[in-house]
Amino acid sequence: MNTTARSLRSSAAVLAAGLLLSVTGAVLAPVALAAPAGTGTPELAVSTAAPAEIGLGGLPVGFTTTASNTGADDTSSARLIYRIDGGGGLPDNALSLEYRLDGTEWKKVPLSAIDGTVYGGELPEQFPLAAGKSRTVQLRLGLPMGTPHHGDSNGGTDHLKLTTMISYGAAGAANDTDVDNVSVGGLNTHLSGVPATATAGGPGITFKATVDNPTASAYENVTDVLLTNRYTTVQVLRAGKWVTLKPVTESANPDGYEFDVIGADVSLDAHASTTAQVRVTYRKDAPLGKTTLGPCAVVNKGPDMLRGVMSCGPDANVTVKAARASGTTTPSPSATATSSASPAPANTGATPAPSGMTAQLAETGSSGLSATAVGAAGLVATGAGALGFTAVRRRRSRA
Repeated sequence: MNTTARSLRSSAAVLAAGLLLSVTGAVLAPVALAAPAGTGTPELAVSTAAPAEIGLGGLPVGFTTTASNTGADDTSSARLIYRIDGGGGLPDNALSLEYRLDGTEWKKVPLSAIDGTVYGGELPEQFPLAAGKSRTVQLRLGLPMGTPHHGDSNGGTDHLKLTTMISYGAAGAANDTDVDNVSVGGLNTHLSGVPATATAGGPGITFKATVDNPTASAYENVTDVLLTNRYTTVQVLRAGKWVTLKPVTESANPDGYEFDVIGADVSLDAHASTTAQVRVTYRKDAPLGKTTLGPCAVVNKGPDMLRGVMSCGPDANVTVKAARASGTTTPSPSATATSSASPAPANTGATPAPSGMTAQLAETGSSGLSATAVGAAGLVATGAGALGFTAVRRRRSRA
């Protein structure tokens, strides 16, 4: 059981009230009090060293369950059963649980809904456990929140309750249980060094876009998008050259543009980050006044705007000014600008992913210049609450 959460262990007698459910949902038979040695009734115990944290939308994190036979009788059919409670924010394809008893192949533990918030499953393989012996099973727990290139845009949680149960035989009683809490974090994204002003028709403004992964999960198919308006041209510095990006648009929001600034299908190691240097140029006919640039990290992104498991960072404000009649106005740096960007994007632990995971459609605004989107309830922006990473419908208009 992990050291960051209290672990609750109850004896077989406590479980007599029928706490445990089999994979099919049937109540396991009540357990009797500990039998004397030599009666043919195994006495089993279980302990799970659950991961302290996993990443929402990330790859699974490894952990172990140790099954022990503390009695005097052998069993040929020890069973491990799991329940995972994520609250009300998990769709059917949110969770993954894998195991391996021997060898290197990871196999799925089939999970099905037990009630509105709890999913349960049993290891498809039973195993022998001699009296006085223990066996440790390798497992991996993840919250992919969807499938490759089709990620869920809604749902999420900041923790999971993982319950492990052990029994024996075809319809054996629940002998022991172990309960652990697993924290759920996620990606953070932000812009740094964004100038406070820009000139319509003038030179571009440059700044950095960064995605951080503070979690124990590695990530595949990460995209960091920059949300702006249709009066902009966006470039990124790659291999020492400025590359002009193609915007992602949609007919429902013609004024909103979305640009992928770190490249598609990027992998990000646990506790790693990636940074890109970005240049934004405003057209001569761009509306004057205040506008915003918005960063969003999207996992398992689909082809449309804001489609996937998503977390958006704080907007950066830019005031677009008219060019001086006598010449070109130079963009002024913001008071909070960071040190000058390096000649090429910094990329720690990030490489192009061979495959990704994907996304369902997130609603976008029907008016305004951009569609980042903040749902009135449940949205937690990066760095502003318990959920560092949340998959929600987001709606926001950008001037």
